[in-house]
Amino acid sequence: MKGLLAAGEIVLAPGAADAVTARLVQAAGFPAVYMTGFGATASRLGMPDVGLLSQTEMTEHARNMTRAVSIPVVADADTGYGGPSNIDRTVREYLQAGVAAIHLEDQAMPKRCGQTSGVRLVDAESGVKRLRCAVEARGSADLLIIGRTDALPVAGVEEAVRRARLYRDAGADLVFVDGIKRIKDLEAVAAAVEGPKVVSLVDGNETAGLTAADLQELGFSLAFYALTALFAATRAVADALAHLRAAGTPEGGPPRHSYEEFSRIVGTGVHQDLDDRFGD
Repeated sequence: MKGLLAAGEIVLAPGAADAVTARLVQAAGFPAVYMTGFGATASRLGMPDVGLLSQTEMTEHARNMTRAVSIPVVADADTGYGGPSNIDRTVREYLQAGVAAIHLEDQAMPKRCGQTSGVRLVDAESGVKRLRCAVEARGSADLLIIGRTDALPVAGVEEAVRRARLYRDAGADLVFVDGIKRIKDLEAVAAAVEGPKVVSLVDGNETAGLTAADLQELGFSLAFYALTALFAATRAVADALAHLRAAGTPEGGPPRHSYEEFSRIVGTGVHQDLDDRFGD
């Protein structure tokens, strides 16, 4: 991941709710994939991102994803799941899972998706301590720590910028102002926060219309498209099921992968080869 960022071109990391979607991200030619907490919660529980998944569930989800792909995985680590000892363990568990980067946020528990209302913040000094703890836990390991603030929708752009700067100075490798929906807020953050920055573009927001070239020009290093694949997938499934219910057959319904195409996506051929060579 460090090598990708050092190349100077913005790194696009579409979100994946599960390991099969991560495989699709890699197959599409993207250099990295983002393990979205919103998507992980939806895929595992069928529920919203309101702090329901534990650290163990999230790191297990990350481990499955890193096993499925060879590109770097950037993982949501929420708030670190507790106090300093919890944060220390969280970093170590994600390291063992093989992720390339994690982001830690400054929400109070129970946390929720940064795009929704009801976000509650810890004070900025607590956010700084979380990141310092994570940086110490990482040690010399090859893991990027992203300092995320959810202050923008709660306290405005100025406070979000202030926190981002504090988190950068606390040792975060990149900083991430989440909850940006308007282009003018994105431009304000880009202009005011120096150093490597992350941006998250959520489908339906004004910022989603910006291109990778636009984001590069604004100075962002890493872009998440956290929900694009998830929203496309659920729409496709809903349409296919609606057709099946109405027609009584899948034939004539929306386009979908064939059995052979899906088998290639999940790597069936690799396992068939193993069975052919070593099976009874």
